[in-house]
Amino acid sequence: MAKINQKMKYAIQINSSPNYSNNGKTAYHFIKAALEMNHQIFRIFFYQDGIYHAFRHATPSDDEFNITQKWSELAREHQIDLVVCISAAQRRGLLHTDEATRQNKQDNDLAEGFRISGLGQLVEATLEADCFMVF
Repeated sequence: MAKINQKMKYAIQINSSPNYSNNGKTAYHFIKAALEMNHQIFRIFFYQDGIYHAFRHATPSDDEFNITQKWSELAREHQIDLVVCISAAQRRGLLHTDEATRQNKQDNDLAEGFRISGLGQLVEATLEADCFMVF
């Protein structure tokens, strides 16, 4: 019997803060392994405290895994859509340029490769993907 190599399309949701859980790091390593096996990552959606992965100004110690930088590199290298929930981001003080300007704030807090959007992007990802995983 021939082995079937089926390419899967994944959608990933990350709910946990990078500071209080290893779930984001686990998701990152899963995604790297999936990409090495030629699977597709359709979208990564950062929700609830998962939005802390997208903070541009996060500065871990030099000897720590810089997950924000790793996500940015992954998005750049593999054209992965990194979507941050707008409601969760605003509740936690993460603002992109347009929203910062609208609220007379100083900064764009969003790291390279991330974008702000709504839950519609999550719904689309679950419909488009073969497999939806939450970390």
